[in-house]
Amino acid sequence: MEKGREITIKEISEELKIPKEDIAMALEASNSVSSIEEATYSDNKTDKTVSLLDKLSSKKDEATMITNKLTVKKLIEDLNEKDREIILLRFYREKTQTQVSKILGISQVQVSRIERKILDRMKNSLLKA
Repeated sequence: MEKGREITIKEISEELKIPKEDIAMALEASNSVSSIEEATYSDNKTDKTVSLLDKLSSKKDEATMITNKLTVKKLIEDLNEKDREIILLRFYREKTQTQVSKILGISQVQVSRIERKILDRMKNSLLKA
């Protein structure tokens, strides 16, 4: 504090001949680590203390959502190439049956029938498990 103020990162960098980024990282490393459950602020609406965990958590059943996504992924992986393409086009790329029929060179009616059969097989696979 020779100059009557705190030294800047730039001044430390020049004095020690170390890049400013390294100085900034070293200063950040000295910050204390907060627990995910440590209270972080008070919610004005409910007058309750809210933790970081509360802020990060959604109100949805995340375990069920993950399980469902993994199950659907496995069901899709088990399809043959043509069936997989139809399901991906219809439900992940949000194409209409008419658009899928043009992409695959088949009729819209065929897409509809194939799609229904695929979904029935996938449903039956789930019910057997």
